[in-house]
Amino acid sequence: MRRVLLTTAATSLAVLFSGQARGADGIDFELTADFAGKYVWRGQNLDDDPVFQSGIAASRGGLTAGVWGNLEMTGINGNSGEFTEMDYTLNYTRPLPGMDGLEYSIGAIYYDFPGTEVKDTTEVYWGLGLDTPLSPSVTAYHDVDEAEGTYFAFGVSHDAGSVAELWAGVPVGLEFAGTLGYASGSYNAYYWGTDQAKINDLVLSVSFPIGFGEWTLSPALHYVTLLSDDIRDTDAYGSDSDFFYAVAGMSRKF
Repeated sequence: MRRVLLTTAATSLAVLFSGQARGADGIDFELTADFAGKYVWRGQNLDDDPVFQSGIAASRGGLTAGVWGNLEMTGINGNSGEFTEMDYTLNYTRPLPGMDGLEYSIGAIYYDFPGTEVKDTTEVYWGLGLDTPLSPSVTAYHDVDEAEGTYFAFGVSHDAGSVAELWAGVPVGLEFAGTLGYASGSYNAYYWGTDQAKINDLVLSVSFPIGFGEWTLSPALHYVTLLSDDIRDTDAYGSDSDFFYAVAGMSRKF
């Protein structure tokens, strides 16, 4: 039932936005296409080989509906050339009344894993973000289906602006980001096999966005490490606990 409700809502919103896109004000679309050396999610090495990840989102008045997919490019998981994950997201973000520079987000994500034995699940989430140097944020993701646990993401980021130029004055930007993950015992019991609440993972990223007209190319480097010895010892996603990989991303807003 959750899948039907969420998928129907996301599809309805996408159709609504698409139907109003011609000549309608206040509607934004974004396309993304990323080639990644690995697929690491919340410290979990889901695919140790390259993947292609793409998405489309439509936004209006703080409300966003999006669809995102992960395409296997090798046979490491036995699904070469197939989408093994589809995420359907609804999000609402607005400034918090009476609090300058502070905004809140609420939403839901439905995770679908076609062609795999992984069970579909749903998360609801809520978060706060502050428009200050380092842009600190905190988001809580609560799984209401399979894990019935909560994952907290504490993030910071900084946009250093243009730091170089390519030919014809094309600017090259520089952005830094970091995320610290903490999870409840029930979340870790489902995903890692240990029923203890832990500081799970740390992600450090640097990217170099390059604008080409309406498109942005964003080569990036990511470092992911597991911070809990108990989680490292589970070997739930392989014997490695530290990952370094590159991503080449393209995006366009219109």
